[in-house]
Amino acid sequence: MAEYIEAILRRLSGSKFRSSFTLNTEDLNYIQKNGISRIESHAADFVTKRLAPAEPINDGQQTPFKGHPVFKAQHATATCCRNCLAKWHKISKGRELNAGEIARVKNIIMAWIENELEV
Repeated sequence: MAEYIEAILRRLSGSKFRSSFTLNTEDLNYIQKNGISRIESHAADFVTKRLAPAEPINDGQQTPFKGHPVFKAQHATATCCRNCLAKWHKISKGRELNAGEIARVKNIIMAWIENELEV
């Protein structure tokens, strides 16, 4: 899985749109205040509730562009909607994500956030 995550993050960094996202001071303060394990819990929750259903509510518009570091990470990693999951991660639409796919998406989000914290 680590190899896949490294490869997809490299590929996403080549996208002008995806590479335009960064964590700002507010996001960094939020992470520091809440801790990385709580952020990971939020990521798992967002993926499970907003992406995992076969037909997510407001698909394509369910992930805000600001308000939580995970939201930015989702846009940066193309894990923001089912169209992006299909295009970038080859996870087909119209069916519920399985536990392995949910974990993979969450791990991609967290890898991006951790990379941002290292900058």
